[in-house]
Amino acid sequence: MKIIISENIEKPNKLLENLSLKGNIGAVLAFIGIVREFSEEGDKVVKLFYEAHPTLAEKTIEKIVEDAVKKYGLKDVIVEHKIGEAKVGETVFVVIVASKHREEGYRGLIEIVDRIKREAPIWKKEYTVSKSYWKS
Repeated sequence: MKIIISENIEKPNKLLENLSLKGNIGAVLAFIGIVREFSEEGDKVVKLFYEAHPTLAEKTIEKIVEDAVKKYGLKDVIVEHKIGEAKVGETVFVVIVASKHREEGYRGLIEIVDRIKREAPIWKKEYTVSKSYWKS
């Protein structure tokens, strides 16, 4: 398991090199979140800004990952989340899971992503051409 919260995140393919593929692994699945060009309201996005409580965010994510590992039997998990400024098209959130079979991998991946977005103390401010605002 590897959790990274940083201003400079690695490319997803580089993260794959850190994934443990030993043992009974039959699937590797990934979620890669990038900055969209348009907001939910249709405004052109200029940038996003992520702020976090790094220590608490890391502990929260660690607990989420541990829960998913126990529940779905995941073999390895890597989570990386950007903090600071992010431009359109930039990768900001990556979750990679290794599992015995794809089904538990998919379920674990979805649960980890959803819970991190809901529970981790990481906040996002969206800057569009017309306004800026914090998003939940």
